[in-house]
Amino acid sequence: MLGARLLLVIQAHAGSLTRDVVKDLSTNERTSTFRRLNPAEVELRVSALYYNLGKWIGDPDESAVRAEYEDMGRVRFREGVRFSELVYAVLLSKQHLRRYIREHGLVDFAGDRVSPEELLPLELHSIQELNYQIGEFFDRALYYLARGYEAEAGARVGSVA
Repeated sequence: MLGARLLLVIQAHAGSLTRDVVKDLSTNERTSTFRRLNPAEVELRVSALYYNLGKWIGDPDESAVRAEYEDMGRVRFREGVRFSELVYAVLLSKQHLRRYIREHGLVDFAGDRVSPEELLPLELHSIQELNYQIGEFFDRALYYLARGYEAEAGARVGSVA
């Protein structure tokens, strides 16, 4: 199926996707606090997202997504990243991925372009389903990121009181 093949292509190109997102995070006016962070750690987190995407979509293990993103929320709170910037960072990661899918979604795994007349409705459905699953994943990730961020903020307030 094209969706599964596209996930493999995404994983194969996770490095370039990661570099694009990290560059965007370091230059975008909406993510200015990311410039203070260790670039290698940011790159590692973004890279893990793209490399694990197939696993998280293909075998949705809620506890793994929860653990990864709650931890990231706690870490980003301790690093002083504003919550709005953290949300925008997730949105940027999703935008870069969706752009990649739009640009490469009709590319056969071997690299051949498929003309619209040759595209089977099943393949279009597969691309749509993959986009839906990606949207669901990012929704869950964002929810757990917020939970981790709030938990850390609550722990800080509790330790001050």
